[in-house]
Amino acid sequence: MKTHKNYKLNSSKLLIVSLLSMGAFTVSCDSLLEEEPKTIVTENFYQSKSDFDAATNAIYYPLRMVRSEHIAVLSAHTDWGYGRGSRAQYNDFEGFNPTNINATAARWNSFYQGIRNANILIEKAPLSETLTEEEKDGYIAEAKFLRALTYFDLVRNWGGIPLRTEQNIAQKDVPKSSTEEVYSLILEDFETAEMLLPAVAAEPGRPTQWAAKTLLADVYLQLENFELAKTKAQEVLDAGIFELVTIASVDDIREKIFGATLITSSEEIFSFKFSRQTGQGSGLPWILNHPSTKLYNFGGAYAHYGEASNPFYLEWEDGDLRKGLWQLVDFGLGDSTMVNGKYAESQAVDNTGAGNDIPIYRFAELLLIYAEAAAQVDGLTEQNVEALNQVRRRAFGLEPTAISPLDYKISNLSLVQFLDLILQEKAYETQFEGKRWLDLKRTGRAEEYVLKNKGITIAQKHYLWPIPLEELNFNEAMSPNDQNPGY
Repeated sequence: MKTHKNYKLNSSKLLIVSLLSMGAFTVSCDSLLEEEPKTIVTENFYQSKSDFDAATNAIYYPLRMVRSEHIAVLSAHTDWGYGRGSRAQYNDFEGFNPTNINATAARWNSFYQGIRNANILIEKAPLSETLTEEEKDGYIAEAKFLRALTYFDLVRNWGGIPLRTEQNIAQKDVPKSSTEEVYSLILEDFETAEMLLPAVAAEPGRPTQWAAKTLLADVYLQLENFELAKTKAQEVLDAGIFELVTIASVDDIREKIFGATLITSSEEIFSFKFSRQTGQGSGLPWILNHPSTKLYNFGGAYAHYGEASNPFYLEWEDGDLRKGLWQLVDFGLGDSTMVNGKYAESQAVDNTGAGNDIPIYRFAELLLIYAEAAAQVDGLTEQNVEALNQVRRRAFGLEPTAISPLDYKISNLSLVQFLDLILQEKAYETQFEGKRWLDLKRTGRAEEYVLKNKGITIAQKHYLWPIPLEELNFNEAMSPNDQNPGY
């Protein structure tokens, strides 16, 4: 068995986040709808390697800063999570009210700022007279990876959207593209990234060819191209680079997988990096924690919570360490109210300076993507059942790769039962990582599970978020008719 590696915080984590952010401070945040882009546009800027380092880092900043809120909103959409105060409306499943429509527009703008900065780099890199061809390819591959990741977020939540690329970068008015057209660009970008990104990142927080393959596997799963989803996930498995971090306690989950002092781990495929610096930290410890748990040194907003009376929690097997991340805290909503302590931080500098990174893809999720895709293609096999069992064993504090009495057995399962187990295992594993709602929509199970666990019938308009009025009013290639149903 390989040694599990967890790298603790030192000056290098601060350097990583500083490098990933420094370009943002040279970037103006002008409206995406202005005719002339204002983000690092001078011809003489895009020449040297340091210029393109700054331009690459400028892509990361809006995407990192929006991620905490994006995950929080998606978590309230689930069959297990609830929002409090102004966030309560998210889990009514009735669609968004005016306040939350404005918040949705802010997320939309952040996503498109990242896309815009990626487009500028993709346009300018081939024109540099000082970069080598290999350097040009590397910058373009990273920008396309981040652009595709962002469009994947956009299309799953908004559906058809304006497709802004380096080809139409100077156009203010861009028509709404179909979901098929958006996915076509996503696949094209990830395929470029897969081909040109390095096998080993120059520093944690940069994408690799394995991250691109993982994203391709998930996109193909979304599109129900199970053969290609299996192939891409299998390529990551066969590389033998990643492995699950072994744990023995709830604190191990907090520290060894999601810890504030962690630089990287053996199961990290791609994460957004944060540090204990004002304006450079994750917002999730503040959003989720409650002062009574003492898991966050600034108390916490406890803006999202769970219910011990929810069937999702009641049916969760005792002994699963992930269940222990939830703690009962009665803050006025009843004695079955729970808060989640997945992201603990004892030394944040302020509410914008928590050191916890935000995982985008981990090896645990890759194993479950493989298990689902392979089962859809081959039926139940020892390989895909083993992939599920590795995640399950680890959750109970066992050695992930050693056979255990807790294992699921092919002889006891049908294909339908196996796929149900994967869906549920992924819900446990990726709580507060922004995955469950998207999986329920993808599999067509959202109505079933939300009704079962929350007793709520989902309004049709809740499935897609509203396109911001600013986009509809000022993008003359779009009209009110382009708005998503129900808004």
